[in-house]
Amino acid sequence: MLQKVLQNFGLDFSMLDVKPFGSGLINNTWKINQKNSSDAFILQRINHQVFKSPEDIAYNVRMIGDFLAAHHPDYFFVRNSCTLQGADIYFIEEEGYFRLAPFVKGSHTVDVLQTPNQAFEAAKQFGRFTHLLDGFPVEQLKVTIPDFHNLSLRYQQFLHSLQSGNAQRLEDARNEIQWLKEQDYIVKRFDEMKQNPAFKLRVTHHDTKISNVLFDENDLGICVIDLDTVMPGYFISDVGDMMRTCLSPVSEEEKDFSKIEIRPEYYEAIVRGYQQGMGDALSPAEKSAFFDAGCYLMYMQALRFIADHLNNDQYYGAKYEGHNFVRGSNQITLLKRLLEKEEELRRVV
Repeated sequence: MLQKVLQNFGLDFSMLDVKPFGSGLINNTWKINQKNSSDAFILQRINHQVFKSPEDIAYNVRMIGDFLAAHHPDYFFVRNSCTLQGADIYFIEEEGYFRLAPFVKGSHTVDVLQTPNQAFEAAKQFGRFTHLLDGFPVEQLKVTIPDFHNLSLRYQQFLHSLQSGNAQRLEDARNEIQWLKEQDYIVKRFDEMKQNPAFKLRVTHHDTKISNVLFDENDLGICVIDLDTVMPGYFISDVGDMMRTCLSPVSEEEKDFSKIEIRPEYYEAIVRGYQQGMGDALSPAEKSAFFDAGCYLMYMQALRFIADHLNNDQYYGAKYEGHNFVRGSNQITLLKRLLEKEEELRRVV
């Protein structure tokens, strides 16, 4: 299968070394090394169970690449390679959709955040990406995952799970459910934000985990990668997702909640980095909402995990009994820790 794919991209399979690559959970990824040169590529199979229209992803990346080449030619942008037929995505019946891109020499990604400077550099790259696309006609982007960061919808889905969910799980999770219901003011604040014209709809990455930034040998950011979720959105999506995934030293999988904490130096790094990347593009109202961004994304993910637990793990699945309950409780704890530091962290901006 991979031989056919790579041959369609004009590569001689007999001269290639193909190995699985990276730690992504959605798409399959391989690194392709050429035996007769130093050139290398990244091949990905797009998970079309998650991304229902992979052609829309290719369209978005192509449109963004064309805009950046025309208006910001100095920006380093990793464009997809084309097949022998000139297409930037290749489909095989029963196997799915594939894309190929050059591997950036001297670059690396980070799976686990190690320093505040890495957080600063990543936030700066996400901010810069959105800022450079400020003149892009955002309405022309395809929505690759509808309602991906729609907190209002996620709260309604959570409420629905309280009516139709597993009775025993509802009883066991009653304390977590009650706490989440008591924080519904976060949803009201989110709805008010969307109605405020000071919050601009922008080209937004939507998946700002640290591994979606390329770093150079000196740990300086080069560019953002993995543009599958690039869609119209608000800056709070990118900043909030960085806070959700970077502020604590442990991930959403951690069962020992005593290890969950908010690291103020990482919060400050994210705020400073994103603001530097965005330049003067953020409105005063947007600048005042950095703390709220973290609340929105942590709360949303807690709602989604608990709702899926109540719905018998239909969406995320579970590796062990109560997996999504642990994840949801983890995110509840993370949000509680953030709220405990609200006064201190709001002063950062």
